[in-house]
Amino acid sequence: MLTALSLENIALIEHLELTFEAGFTVLTGETGAGKSILLDALDALLGGAQGAQGARLLRRGCGRGRIEACFQLSPPVRAWLESQKLETEEEDLVLSRDWRLQDDRLSSRHRLNGIAVSRAQVLDLRPLLLDLTVQGQTQQLARPGQQRRWLDRFAGEQQVPLLEAARSAFRQWRTAAVSLAAALADHERLQQQRQQQEQLLEDLDVAGLDDPLEAQQLQIEQDRLAHGVRLQQGVMTLLGRLVEGAEAAPAALDHLAACEQELQQMECLDASVALLRERCTDGLVALQDLARELDRYGACLESDPERLAELQERLAQLKALERRHGKGLAELIQWRDQLRQRLAPGSAEASLAALQQGEQTALQARDRRAAALSLARRSAAVELETRLMAALRPMGLANVRFAVAIEAAEPGEEGADVVQFRFSANPGQPLAPLAEVASGGEMSRFLLALKTCLAAADPHVTLLFDEIDSGVSGRISGAMAELLRCLAQQRQVFCVTHQPLVAAAADHHFRVSKMVEEGITQTRVSQLRDTQSRQTELAELAGGDSGETHSYVASLLDKRVA
Repeated sequence: MLTALSLENIALIEHLELTFEAGFTVLTGETGAGKSILLDALDALLGGAQGAQGARLLRRGCGRGRIEACFQLSPPVRAWLESQKLETEEEDLVLSRDWRLQDDRLSSRHRLNGIAVSRAQVLDLRPLLLDLTVQGQTQQLARPGQQRRWLDRFAGEQQVPLLEAARSAFRQWRTAAVSLAAALADHERLQQQRQQQEQLLEDLDVAGLDDPLEAQQLQIEQDRLAHGVRLQQGVMTLLGRLVEGAEAAPAALDHLAACEQELQQMECLDASVALLRERCTDGLVALQDLARELDRYGACLESDPERLAELQERLAQLKALERRHGKGLAELIQWRDQLRQRLAPGSAEASLAALQQGEQTALQARDRRAAALSLARRSAAVELETRLMAALRPMGLANVRFAVAIEAAEPGEEGADVVQFRFSANPGQPLAPLAEVASGGEMSRFLLALKTCLAAADPHVTLLFDEIDSGVSGRISGAMAELLRCLAQQRQVFCVTHQPLVAAAADHHFRVSKMVEEGITQTRVSQLRDTQSRQTELAELAGGDSGETHSYVASLLDKRVA
């Protein structure tokens, strides 16, 4: 339920704060007074009024504007808040939208209980809070899928799992179909290039690629063979200095052995030298190991021109492959393995067969889910036809005929049905698409009857009607007033109206007027709380201030009380 609305610098309103209650609320006033501003404000608050519309909504000469509304939380809204991780301990939801005009650029921001939210989130929340109906709403009727969505809403909660199942099955089928199409295209491309692919695989197989680090290892071995003479010279020099001595100087091992012997003699005189002697012994052993390793290394440095030529040829082959294909050695090995798998006899066919089977299974599941949803829609359509005609006939449409036509369509996320409302208001007139044959008054009555039928499916949503009674009068207006009054017994209903019969049926009455103060036009909204003020307003709606008019409107108010 909408409990409060606050506007600041919106249209002709400088500042306005209103509170609302449950039941049926009407807004009346002269044409042009700004009655629809409140509904426009709520529409803007809930994600409408983008771009130029938002700029027109901002009060002239003002750089900032704000709309804020307070709603009592309903179970569906609480569930939505939890899904968005916006849980609240409060019993109310406060939604606001601020506009700012700076350097001719208009920006706006939505907040929910003080937390910034996106417009997409607000649009997702909107149908859980308000349902706005405008007279002659033919554009909404013509919107693709709108009549199907209304039928699904009428079907109620039991339709939700069927919709979700159909949506899930369609998405799974679409994923399987995309995978199959890609595999078929890849298979066709492979067949066209098979000879080329087979030659490529043969070249890679002949190359004998196994180790992604082969080129690095070959390079190391090649460098050792290519510089064998210099390396041998280095080994001889090192062994000379370590073992044999050089330049008439004793070998390093002889020096270290002499050092060890001297430390042993010192140890006999001072036991504390033992640690130093042990370190010297360790160094001597390490140098001896080094000398043996150098000797073994030198023995492996024999010249092998044939092996060197083999290494150089192999390295050239690997580098040529990398340049030709623009891939590293590891990538070439992976590519070769993929080609082997693709070109293996029967492998592509087996993979395609598995994908085709998966696509067929998903297709059958999609069609089963769509058929179950279609069956439920046909059942709901029969009930909607009955209820709508029962609601339409008291509103001057005694000969009305209405049918929900459901035809097969290309399957999609919402099933495989096209839903069209067909209508005939006069005897002998064939059923035709509602948007094409209904007059403005007939459309108003139809939309009111439809929203009445949908009310049971959305018991928590506030209904707003903008001049829904336009184009009707007299007995028909009274029937619409009674329907609105009955509707408001189960939910909150707002209606902008020019009809005294409708206004008299309301539980709460607001008057919208326009005033000029100091050359500035402003819209004022005041609640008519007593019978006298309501009677005066109803008399103006009825067309005059005569005694007869006052008697007439007084009788209307008396009937409402009765």
